[in-house]
Amino acid sequence: MQTRSDQRAGLAYGVAAYTMWGLLPLYWHLLNAAAPSEILAHRMVWSLPVALVILAVLRRWSWIGPLLRQPRRLALILLCAVVISTNWFLYIWAVNAGHVLEASLGYFINPLVSIAFGVLFLRERLRPLQWAAVGVGAVAVVVMTVAYGKVPWIALGLAFSFATYGLIKKGVKLDGIEGFSAETAMQMLPALGFLIFLALHGEASFTTGGVGQALLLAGCGIATAVPLICFGASAMRLPLTMIGMLQYLAPTFQFLLGLTVFHEEMPAERWAGFALVWAALTMLTWDALRTARRGRAALADAAARSGEVAAAEAAQAADAAREAAAARTAAAPTSAPQPPGGLTQ
Repeated sequence: MQTRSDQRAGLAYGVAAYTMWGLLPLYWHLLNAAAPSEILAHRMVWSLPVALVILAVLRRWSWIGPLLRQPRRLALILLCAVVISTNWFLYIWAVNAGHVLEASLGYFINPLVSIAFGVLFLRERLRPLQWAAVGVGAVAVVVMTVAYGKVPWIALGLAFSFATYGLIKKGVKLDGIEGFSAETAMQMLPALGFLIFLALHGEASFTTGGVGQALLLAGCGIATAVPLICFGASAMRLPLTMIGMLQYLAPTFQFLLGLTVFHEEMPAERWAGFALVWAALTMLTWDALRTARRGRAALADAAARSGEVAAAEAAQAADAAREAAAARTAAAPTSAPQPPGGLTQ
């Protein structure tokens, strides 16, 4: 069972992760001269050195040996690496292809998918308002599909891939930096091989795009590592339903960037779909706040009752002690008084 301090730390990690992710379109836009596949490969290659430096500073190496002796966990980590790579590529491509708003929709839907996964796979129980929120989110997808004449596949792909990643992370049971290091170790060699292939064919913007481009591509490691480590630490400390609620911080930033920085269009049907998703998220927030208030009230009531019970038990113990002392006094033998002069009667 997670302690309250663990939950507070998990909340802080989660807020930090999703805020940084929300601002990432600005970074990927600076790299639009490179192909999404090259950006993805640099994310993988440069993330591992960052992770190793952090491990060295924290001196966290003891987990590697036991992990290498657990094939099941290694398989889950490999699956994590594949799923998050898919998510990364789709997101980078969407941003640089002018689909920031649809990408933000994917991460708005993601909390609803995470909650549904929690019910389906982790047997987490939903309250009625949470069920209603998931239903409204599904209606939003239908509305946008009908309005556009096609399924919003970018949004759904991002939502389902990242929800799947969060679900698998629950089974890996590695903290943020350890999990991230293990995943990037599996990504690094294929990514490095791809970059070498590009360089040999003269198609690598890292070598042809100048110093600024090279530095930005190398910086992908930090831009990737820090929020993902925070997310891993958060996922270890918070229930999946709470992780789902935190996730709409990132798409809020992405949505605002799509409107104000990238100037993407928002026709009426898109507003309608977004409005339904926001209504669902409002339900989730209201339900969470109400549940938290009830939980705090229940804890306070339980503490008060516990204090009353403890006081009553202490009073009973004191009464029992006094009765026992009186009984011992009554049962103690007494000496008969002797007549004067030592004569007996």
